[in-house]
Amino acid sequence: MRIATLQFSPRLRDVDGNIERGEEILNKWEQSHGDEARKLDLLVLPEMAFTGYNFSSLETIKPYLEPTRSGPTAKWARSTARRLGCVVCVGYPEIRATKSDQTSMQESSEAETSNLEHEKRFNSLIIEDSSGNTLLNYQKCFLYYTDEPWASEGENGKGYFPLPVSVRSKPGETLSNRPQSTVHIPTAVGICMDINPYKFIAPYTAYEFATHVLDSGAKLVIVSMAWLTWLTSEELAGEPQTPDTDTFQYWIQRFWPLITRDSWDGEEIIIVFANRTGEEEGMEGKDTARYAGTSCVIGIRKANADDGDNSKEEERRYFDVDIVVWERLGRAEEGVCFVDTDLPPKMVFRVVRRQGE
Repeated sequence: MRIATLQFSPRLRDVDGNIERGEEILNKWEQSHGDEARKLDLLVLPEMAFTGYNFSSLETIKPYLEPTRSGPTAKWARSTARRLGCVVCVGYPEIRATKSDQTSMQESSEAETSNLEHEKRFNSLIIEDSSGNTLLNYQKCFLYYTDEPWASEGENGKGYFPLPVSVRSKPGETLSNRPQSTVHIPTAVGICMDINPYKFIAPYTAYEFATHVLDSGAKLVIVSMAWLTWLTSEELAGEPQTPDTDTFQYWIQRFWPLITRDSWDGEEIIIVFANRTGEEEGMEGKDTARYAGTSCVIGIRKANADDGDNSKEEERRYFDVDIVVWERLGRAEEGVCFVDTDLPPKMVFRVVRRQGE
């Protein structure tokens, strides 16, 4: 698969400016990658990519709420998916009329000014294909404290959908003799806090999202994020192209059940972490938010212990899993994290589990 994440620094409440900045980065990448950009399968953007994230209240986010599948974010996703010929995933703050509101809209024009208290709001991720179809409108299930003043927990289930991917032709193949032109990859979807324990109250080892990945049989995981960092402004600016290692390691830890599972079906699980970067000043006394960047695409696969060194046979018996990393962006770097998962990864981390563990 050819996968890209667009990591950039959205400004709070500047939808038009953020779309323009995202387009600028994406266009620059397209120009430099040529044919590769036109063969992209999947593009993932951060959580609430064009509105910014650090809203302090319902009142402050109210002007930036977007109707389900019809706001500026959804329109951008559809047009970009058509242009690139791929699936596009973008986070946005969703507002959806309740059934009672929809009924009243038919009965009275006064409903056009109905109070937002009678409508549902969600931190959502819209997923569009190149034909203009909405594959999924996922609503964040586990809310971070920043979400709680304005958003409800998701009501449309755990994130899952079959991702359509075009099969690449092999030498000598034509459209007439190729066995199948499109495959559908079982895909799990989450937004940021979804990978944490519920409200930070559930046990750390509950691993709710990782369990969902295993139960669903997903081979691809998409996580759209506005993940914070403990790094200072000076640390972010001093090494912008260096990943936030603590954050990267924590993300992997939250998928520990995928690493320690006893049975493997021979296929790796690919995880896409699409984070943002930059800082957002707080509103109405809210703290400044600093984001970790470090967007990456990794794979979790059964380790190949056969390294040809018989002297290490005893050690090899305990090798379980390889965590492969195709690409990582820096903590304060704007750009496109592009990978081809059919190519060798840049890094491989081997996880060792001793007997009895």
